[in-house]
Amino acid sequence: MRVDKFLKVSRLIKRRSVANEACSGDRVLINDKAAKPGDRVKVGDIITLRFGSNTLKVEVLSTEDHVTKDAAKDMYRAII
Repeated sequence: MRVDKFLKVSRLIKRRSVANEACSGDRVLINDKAAKPGDRVKVGDIITLRFGSNTLKVEVLSTEDHVTKDAAKDMYRAII
């Protein structure tokens, strides 16, 4: 699954266009490498999101294309 779509489907970012801009702006890393919007994510990958001075690290647990709002939180696990 594309990283921009994963961010939108998992509801880490609200809109795919915003996820696309975040990837293009070097604010998203996959396994500590800069991510482009079309880069693929798979189960076990670590995604790092930078929002200003805040950083969020998550591990990908699922890459389903369509999930309900309640199931979206089961797609990733936050890493402290």
